[in-house]
Amino acid sequence: MVKLLFRICLSIFLIGGACSLSGCTVDLLGLFGSNDLNKRLKEKDNFTYLSRYTSALDWGDEYSFIVLADTHIQDGNALGLEGLKNVVENSLGEIKFVVIAGDITQYAKEKDVQTFIDFADSLSLDPFGVPCYPVIGNHDIYFGNWSAWKKLIGSTRYRIDADETSLFILDSATGFFGKDQIDWLERELKTTAGKRVFIFTHTNIFVDNPLEIQQLTDTAEPARVTSLLRGRCDAMFTGHLHERVIKEAGNVKYISIEDFHKQRIYCLVTVKAGGGMSYSFKKLPSP
Repeated sequence: MVKLLFRICLSIFLIGGACSLSGCTVDLLGLFGSNDLNKRLKEKDNFTYLSRYTSALDWGDEYSFIVLADTHIQDGNALGLEGLKNVVENSLGEIKFVVIAGDITQYAKEKDVQTFIDFADSLSLDPFGVPCYPVIGNHDIYFGNWSAWKKLIGSTRYRIDADETSLFILDSATGFFGKDQIDWLERELKTTAGKRVFIFTHTNIFVDNPLEIQQLTDTAEPARVTSLLRGRCDAMFTGHLHERVIKEAGNVKYISIEDFHKQRIYCLVTVKAGGGMSYSFKKLPSP
């Protein structure tokens, strides 16, 4: 219990400090009130939004997908997300899904969560037919408002399976995964033999600067996670830093993506038949 309280306080300090440096306003009491990871993980079977995009998936063994991060939707303004529809439409069916790796909203307001859902639902309709999977970030729990996520989206940690692929979405919005979540990941990975595995979360496993304040607050977690993923995962994608960082450990790529909010950067990943993948970073024009 003491360790958990220390971790929560440290998370608040680091997240608050990061936002102070970046010029955004933070209600630390509001952040503390929404800072209970265990409460969020209890929603693991709540598929309010996800139930529409978790069945009858067959992406084959060669396909593409898009990852972006930090859209920071505010006041119902999707800030350029509409441009992704053209990318998907012009993919000739090769893009099978989209993932937004956290900080989907700026302040976790219900109107902004609904804006994301409206965008995601529009991608899933004909002629697109592309599901968009959300990852919760620190901004998505601000001001005690993660209840909007709970109401409209549901789970913050979940698994998506297609015939040849497993996706794992992890909750690191508070700055750590927690033992229970990593134990869950370890159990689930044992059932993915022969499948492609991709993991998406918000907070970074690796950073270039050891003094970087936007990183996991439990220093033991990166070692355990990278050990679990060795030989079992193709890549982990994160956001949070608002800059590109690419590392490799145990033949797993760890890719942090620039923020979409200001830089309009997304990562296009191509999965190759028989193994291997390639990726490239694309930039949309400003809206």
